[in-house]
Amino acid sequence: MPPAIIPEDNSYYGVALRLDGRVRHVTITVESSELRVRVTGPRPAARARTQLAAAVRRMFRLDEDFAPFYAMIENDAVLSWAASGAGRMLAAPAVFEDVVKTICTTNCAWSGTVRMVSALVNDLGGGAFPEPQTMAKAPEKFYRDTARAGYRGAYLKALAKDVASGKLDLEALRPEHGLPDADVEERLLALPGVGPYACAHAMMLLGRYHRLVFDSWTRPAYLRITGRRRASDRTIERAFRPYGAFAGLAFWLTLTRGWLPG
Repeated sequence: MPPAIIPEDNSYYGVALRLDGRVRHVTITVESSELRVRVTGPRPAARARTQLAAAVRRMFRLDEDFAPFYAMIENDAVLSWAASGAGRMLAAPAVFEDVVKTICTTNCAWSGTVRMVSALVNDLGGGAFPEPQTMAKAPEKFYRDTARAGYRGAYLKALAKDVASGKLDLEALRPEHGLPDADVEERLLALPGVGPYACAHAMMLLGRYHRLVFDSWTRPAYLRITGRRRASDRTIERAFRPYGAFAGLAFWLTLTRGWLPG
């Protein structure tokens, strides 16, 4: 999703990032089991390099410890394949971007989500994801006519205003700040446009994996994979309860195994 791009051959991950006030194009590849990060143009200054390192660490979840999850699924009939290193949910550099994009996925087709996010990136962000201040200043007409965000437009503008003013600190929801999951859920559900689905999705991107993401794709996908004709959300939750704090991640990996080769 913009401002990122992954080619069909999966040879690299490209993304436009705002580093020290400038939009820079970044290419990330895997070489000898290491991430290689390249920035087009002049070598970034020290501050920009620090920002870039922090962005990449969050995007690829490099500071998360998945050892307990891998030990749990090592001999799992369904998920043992993931124990070799799968499960790192690709996130945005900032929690604000993740929440905005999540709201843009609610109650619409994927094409609608891409349209809304593309408008934010291209019309407001100059090719990178826009800052909260820029989104807060954008007129309602932009959200209505350009992004065609529908009812989400008011939510996005209100969210951006609260973050830009300092009233809301979404980055405080990161696990390293020590908030309990219950508090994070409460704060997410209080945000405009965030319901149970968006909350669960945002929690996953925050490295908090106990919630299962239920939507119009995950429910049918689960039925198709398991061969069931029907299953309530509670029934699915019971099936993944043994995975404890990683229940949501186990659910997601079960559904997306077919996305990977081999």
